Amino acid sequence: MENVFYEGQIIWAQIDANRHLRHSAYADLCAQARSNMLKDMGLSLDKIAEMNIGPVLFREELMYLREIHLNDDVRVTVVMTRYNTANSRFSFRHEIYRSDGTKCAVVTVDGAWMDIAKRKLTVLPAEWQTIVERLPKGEDFHEVSV
Repeated sequence: MENVFYEGQIIWAQIDANRHLRHSAYADLCAQARSNMLKDMGLSLDKIAEMNIGPVLFREELMYLREIHLNDDVRVTVVMTRYNTANSRFSFRHEIYRSDGTKCAVVTVDGAWMDIAKRKLTVLPAEWQTIVERLPKGEDFHEVSV
């Protein structure tokens, strides 16, 4: 399995009343996987914050495929599916798998980068574009420059 950026066990705090992974825990797992991916590629959230930049999400879509339960081990993959070079807007797809290889969920997010001080959208510094170019891309990846 390629592009795995988070592996871990599901803990009690992530379980809902129906005894499976609660809806917001999926988002938490994916956020951690994205953070790990960026860090692995040389763009940690600390480095981004030093430039007064932070990620902001506009949309998060979750497709449930199979249940995940307490103590299950999971792996989360991340690939970029869209990037706009003109305004640094992005889309990522995450797939969450149980340790037996069963795909349990697909989470897609759309977002951009925000200047934390101005509270306005911004572009990443030009020297970071090479890092963005190295991010894992999905087979459906497309780049926009509008």
